[in-house]
Amino acid sequence: MKILFVHQNFPGQYRQLVNWLIAQGGHQMVALTQSKTPPQIPGMAVYGYTPHHRPSDKAYALSKYWEECCGAGFGVVRACRKLEAEGFVPDLVLGHVGWGELTFLKQLWPDVPIIGFFEYFYLARGGSVGFDPEFPASPDTPFVMHARNAVNFANIETVDLGHSPTRWQMETFPKSFHPKLYCCHDGIRADLLGPNPEADVRLGRLNRSVTREDEIFTYMARNMEPTRGFHIFMRALPDILAARPKARVLVIGGSETSYGKKSNLQGGYRAEMEREIGDRVDWDRVHFLGRVPYGDFQKIIQISRCHIYLTVPFVLSWSLLECMAMEATIVASDTAPVREVMTHGETGLLVDFFNPEALAGQVIDVLERPGDHLHLGPAARAHVLEKYDFLSRTLPVHLDHMNHLLPRAKQIPMPG
Repeated sequence: MKILFVHQNFPGQYRQLVNWLIAQGGHQMVALTQSKTPPQIPGMAVYGYTPHHRPSDKAYALSKYWEECCGAGFGVVRACRKLEAEGFVPDLVLGHVGWGELTFLKQLWPDVPIIGFFEYFYLARGGSVGFDPEFPASPDTPFVMHARNAVNFANIETVDLGHSPTRWQMETFPKSFHPKLYCCHDGIRADLLGPNPEADVRLGRLNRSVTREDEIFTYMARNMEPTRGFHIFMRALPDILAARPKARVLVIGGSETSYGKKSNLQGGYRAEMEREIGDRVDWDRVHFLGRVPYGDFQKIIQISRCHIYLTVPFVLSWSLLECMAMEATIVASDTAPVREVMTHGETGLLVDFFNPEALAGQVIDVLERPGDHLHLGPAARAHVLEKYDFLSRTLPVHLDHMNHLLPRAKQIPMPG
């Protein structure tokens, strides 16, 4: 079968599916991405494409995003014309709808089925915008957010089928979308993730490695920003480090902004919070590691006595489920996306997003009395295995929906 993947940051949400399909053999797979250095993936061809147009900084705010997405969509069409000229017309297209890349594909290939990834519908209320009063929305924000949804509205008609990874994310979309959507997570390779009591992480500042014997707690986000509660985490640090004089915190993440308003300070929100906290913490025990390779991320979580995950109501991070699969003891924000996958006292511990004192108190309790919380990690892993494991739970669902759009001769054999 011929499959085309379209994702500006490929492989993105398709990483596990792509790897599995390659391992099965017998499929011709091509991917289009905006990356200037497309990933080299043995067993498939990955090509970079150039958006046909990018709006200027002075473009009209209400249509700027649509203009940008149209440029991406037409850039994909031009790339697909080249593929077609070389003899490649897919039997199935899978792609993320959020950046407009799929928008025009039905005009090019009206008979090719498309499954779109519907990640988030921009909400003026009930989502990330306006959730934190420290970062209030402007009076015009609801209109700008809704204008961005033009891409979602166009693409619900483009795709033959759509899917959302969590129930909360699916429910952000209007009810009129739901008959065309199915809910299923991308999937976590729980078989490749788990606890490792022998793990160690070398810290250059200490000139030695740290292990489970050290009192390590952790925080991670793609970027250190308010959407992922970085400011709340930092405000909790003084109390945690004061109460636990031997504890060290390992912080994973970049200093850019993935979501929401950018910081006006050079160095981003990390610099802002360092300035705010000042000398109230022992900075020798705060280790900012930046973005780390995936293998290092695993080791860091495996030595962590307590992992902190915070988010406003927004797209759920893969890392939360990955940490659960590694049997981490997790203190997380009591927000709707988290509550869908974690139950307080059973698979993790939930605290008020806006209360750094409560966050600090809960983390201190875990560090002081780790034995009282030993049940949380194994229960968290069991929950991931039951609901989100790629091989046993999510892969069969995705394959079933893919096969329903394909003739019998093209269908992908189900695992097992």
